[in-house]
Amino acid sequence: MAHAAVMEPPAAAEPGAGVYNEKLGMWVFLGSEVMFFTALIGSYIILRFGAPGEWARPGVVLNVPVTAFNTFLLICSSVSMVKAYAAVVDGDQQKFKMWLLLTIIAGASFVGVQAYEYTHLVHDGFLPSGIREGSELWEKVEAGTVPAATAGIYGSSFYIMTGFHGFHVTCGVVSMIWVYLKALRGGYSATDYRGVEVIGLYWHFVDLVWIILFTIVYLV
Repeated sequence: MAHAAVMEPPAAAEPGAGVYNEKLGMWVFLGSEVMFFTALIGSYIILRFGAPGEWARPGVVLNVPVTAFNTFLLICSSVSMVKAYAAVVDGDQQKFKMWLLLTIIAGASFVGVQAYEYTHLVHDGFLPSGIREGSELWEKVEAGTVPAATAGIYGSSFYIMTGFHGFHVTCGVVSMIWVYLKALRGGYSATDYRGVEVIGLYWHFVDLVWIILFTIVYLV
């Protein structure tokens, strides 16, 4: 009589060994995201340096110090994500949950600071359609400090790029909250940490994209 085959669940991959389905799926997804943000950034560069007129200096319109602090906050969240991953691999549940929670707080704070920035920019008259007449920035337009010819292109490209990135950060924060809730129920261990590694890959990607955006939009 033939014996029935017993199906055993696949063993978790060792750190750095092999590519499981979830990790492969995330790499494929991030590949599409690279193309998406490359198109956005490439369009911005073409519009900025190909525009028939001077482009407003970032420090005149944007609050660079606030965004620099926000950038530092996001970089710190990437470090805490690395700490969380290292802790779960080592089987230290307490430190894993602590570092993951700190990452969530830092990511949510980044979104909050960006919302604060948007609120003040709109109040000052910087809109996706350009500079609002009668606003504080409009006075700089009349004084010649902010070029009116390229203000509309500047506004639309700024809000599209930073807005899409902010949406990605928000999705990452929501996903990490789900991972954290699962961690509270003991859903991850030193032999099963796939969800943590996958969300970590995504989070490091959005951090890297923001460093590029911050450099070309706020500093150059």
